Amino acid sequence: MVERPRRGRPPASDRQRQQQRLDISRHAVALFRQHGVAATSGEQIARAAGISERTLWRCFRTKESCVEPLLAKSIDAFQAVLRTWPPEIELAEHLRESYTPVLDSGDDIEAVLAVIRMTHDEPALRAVYLVLRERAEPAFAEVLADRIGLPAGSLEVRMQAAATSAALRESTDHLVATATADGVPPEVLQEHREHVADALRRLTHPPAL
Repeated sequence: MVERPRRGRPPASDRQRQQQRLDISRHAVALFRQHGVAATSGEQIARAAGISERTLWRCFRTKESCVEPLLAKSIDAFQAVLRTWPPEIELAEHLRESYTPVLDSGDDIEAVLAVIRMTHDEPALRAVYLVLRERAEPAFAEVLADRIGLPAGSLEVRMQAAATSAALRESTDHLVATATADGVPPEVLQEHREHVADALRRLTHPPAL
């Protein structure tokens, strides 16, 4: 039996789908910043991204969830530096040397910070942001468990992971509050690194009572 050639577009790879989601996210955030979340429709996002609405809703559940890929770049940046934590130095020192608040920052850093800024006034965006941070905690727990020598599912490790996530969230909120409309000066980024490092140092080396 002769196999007939397939018609239509070939299926997209995972990398292509991820890139498409990120492209849509960038357009959505630009529209949210320009017009506000309530005044931006899925149709507008799809048009700006050069896709159909059907494709948009295949990629995202709601228009608010379109911010997920950009927000994830911030969480991924911390996960990346956590996974490269050398065993011979403390986490705080590693963060001071290697941590950046947005993975492959480039032009996305201001967009990411703008989304986080908007989450303070947009409950639906805040919900997306907090869910993403909660989903990241198991990855934090895996690294911390290896250093502590306890199972990743143990209460102590899960509490450490949750506290780490909370410290990162609060430090990032502070960064958003101090960043200007013109971007994030190097000294502000360095201050952010110091805040994150100091917070995690206090978590891992609590003062004696």
